[in-house]
Amino acid sequence: MYSENKTTRRRLAGSYLISLMSIMLVLLVLGMFASLLFYANELSDYIRENIGFEIVIKKGVKESEILKFQQKLDKYDFIKSSEYISQEDATQQLEEDLGIDIKEWLGSVDNPLLPSIDVRFVASYANADSIAVIEKIVTDNNIVKDVIYQKNLTNVLNNNIRRIGIVLFVVGMVLFIMAVTLISHTVRLSVYAKRFLVRSMQLVGATENFILKPFIRFFMIQGFLGALLALIVLTFMIIGLQRSIPELSMVSNFGAVAMIYAAVLLFGMLMTIMASYFSMRKYLNADVDNLYA
Repeated sequence: MYSENKTTRRRLAGSYLISLMSIMLVLLVLGMFASLLFYANELSDYIRENIGFEIVIKKGVKESEILKFQQKLDKYDFIKSSEYISQEDATQQLEEDLGIDIKEWLGSVDNPLLPSIDVRFVASYANADSIAVIEKIVTDNNIVKDVIYQKNLTNVLNNNIRRIGIVLFVVGMVLFIMAVTLISHTVRLSVYAKRFLVRSMQLVGATENFILKPFIRFFMIQGFLGALLALIVLTFMIIGLQRSIPELSMVSNFGAVAMIYAAVLLFGMLMTIMASYFSMRKYLNADVDNLYA
């Protein structure tokens, strides 16, 4: 008798462990994809915010006037950052790139390099339409000689980011549906194994709420533990990835990551609660013959 009880406990513990691991793996995949979406979005914003243009200033404009114009630019919502490059700075940079003395090479010829302002945009404005409007605003100023930027590169970059976003959205929806389905089936199988216990409790006069509460509480805890294990594994994966690719640390956002973690925990508990509730309702209202189906 003791041996039979021990075997039964082992089987129950094994089924609980399998159920917990199944929930954990599903939530881990979901958490990995949510993290991928986050980093993909942050990286796309980082790339977009490095799109900008060079505002070339006319010859002979005073530095004070240029700096005043730069301050005016910085007040616009679409400007993330700007950098003033004087004629001397531009000359020095060119000398470093070419490895020659520009002044000596030019001789008596005037330095053709002009002062400029390098501008970087806020990510949401780094697209062809917005840049065209910004270009018009900038060129209306009488100290601006020209605006230089790569139109084709901007269009190609934004089109590729848009395509990747669509693909990730479709994959995300498929993964979400799979996660809901797998967690529901996992819980249903666990409830199915206890269907005769549910019937026995009904026969001795237990109310539906009395029967439902312990099952829902059990699966809610299982969903929480599964999500917690998934997040622990996910954390180690993210740390390892950031060590392998240090650039990812530049786009890390603690608030967004915390939201992902909270969403995984909430999703794990809600899904197990809902799945256990509907599965239990099925067997609470089932005929005796259906319990053997």
